[in-house]
Amino acid sequence: MGNIQSISYFFPELVLTATVVVALIADLVYSDRNSYKVGYLVIAGLAIASLALWLSPPDETTPIFLNTIVVDPFSRIFKFVFLLATFFVILMSINSDELKSVRTGEYYTLMAVMVLGMSLMASSVDLIMVYLSIEVVSIVSFILAGYLRAQVRSNEAALKYVIYGAFSSGLMLYGLSLLYGLTGTTKLFELNGAISSLGPGSNLTLTVATILIMAGFGYKVAMVPFHFWTPDVYEGAPTPVTAYLSVAPKAAGFALLIRFFNTLFGTGQPLNSPVWQAMEGVPWQDVIMVLAAVTMTVGNLVAIQQQNIKRLLAYSSIAHAGYILMGVPVLSQDGVYAIIFYIIVYLFMQLGAFFLAIVVSNKYGTEAIEEYSGIGWKSPYLGFFMAVFMFSLTGIPPTAGFIGKMYLFAALINGGSQFYWLAIIGVLNSVISLYYYMRVVKVMYFQGEREKDLYVPGGMSMAILLAMGIPSIFFGIRWSFLADWVSSSLKFFVAGF
Repeated sequence: MGNIQSISYFFPELVLTATVVVALIADLVYSDRNSYKVGYLVIAGLAIASLALWLSPPDETTPIFLNTIVVDPFSRIFKFVFLLATFFVILMSINSDELKSVRTGEYYTLMAVMVLGMSLMASSVDLIMVYLSIEVVSIVSFILAGYLRAQVRSNEAALKYVIYGAFSSGLMLYGLSLLYGLTGTTKLFELNGAISSLGPGSNLTLTVATILIMAGFGYKVAMVPFHFWTPDVYEGAPTPVTAYLSVAPKAAGFALLIRFFNTLFGTGQPLNSPVWQAMEGVPWQDVIMVLAAVTMTVGNLVAIQQQNIKRLLAYSSIAHAGYILMGVPVLSQDGVYAIIFYIIVYLFMQLGAFFLAIVVSNKYGTEAIEEYSGIGWKSPYLGFFMAVFMFSLTGIPPTAGFIGKMYLFAALINGGSQFYWLAIIGVLNSVISLYYYMRVVKVMYFQGEREKDLYVPGGMSMAILLAMGIPSIFFGIRWSFLADWVSSSLKFFVAGF
């Protein structure tokens, strides 16, 4: 489809682009003291973009802009995830004392740019667009991580992020160039047909290209061994940014990873049929299974040793990347269904845990886990919600995290005996995670002393906690609406160009 005809299908992204322009102009008008009001303008833009996305045909599947991106139900559900995560993080940022010492107009503008980049990641079907969309998200992430310019650890976080990001981008770009060199095309669906006709002599090159491309995806989703940037960046970045990086770009990375591998190396009609086959001779499934097992194990074992709540949640997010990754090599709708469902429930429990860390930091001025002692009695609201988020992240019923992990393990078991070992490692890692998550609950309720004056968070903080705490419980008891929505999104655009 040509560029002019494509505009009508690109309306949500155009709203985001207009939001960026309006936010930039508004930031020039507002004083330093009032620059936070740009955040409310961006929230309004996100709301309009969400409405435009909601009003778009839910079953529409078509390529646009000269077949570089697509509109389909799969990308649509991920765009809602990006919009929702950004909405919550902007509210968290407005309520964070950490950002009150700096001008934040550009900060909220960059958030809008981030959503646009992630939307393109979820929709890209051209190698050039794949790389450009990843770089848009990466560059904005670098800036946000180092936004507190006066703090040494924030500068360190941004520098480490840039170094690791540049290295992984180089590896990925070389892998993409190998694919182009073998096939002579950048279109994902043309690549599928071209690779099928190459013959076994090209399998070594394809395997090398797969590993190099996985380096790029691995960096974006914090997969071992491309995770080294995560703890330091998460600790040094402003806490709302840390929360954002642990959810939204990770979801975008998984959306692109699923589309890339299932379209490029799957045969038949990937995602549009219950089960599909991988291309013979290219062991990308085995590579991903090993990476999933190593990622969740390393993340959990190192998280046990952490004394800082942000570093604990950082290594926890690495472990969750491993859990989510388990569904990728299954090559079935069950696997992708489990991934999308888990990402949505993970959004609520992870952002909730980080926002609670912000509230505690605002009130008690600490990120040390040991200094959470007695918070369950000093502030029953904070203690209760933190316990809910910790239970959900562990996967204890009746929380949403339990249902999400149940779908992931069910997809592995239904996939066949070759996945049983991965399911066993996943269960063992969930048991390991119970230790460090429950340690936070133990410190809050079984250490410290009670106080007569109880702390009750403000109205906005309570609203945000409720908005993330209620789904973390509700989707563990009644999840049929979410399950139906996820099921309706399991449709790719797969027609040849």
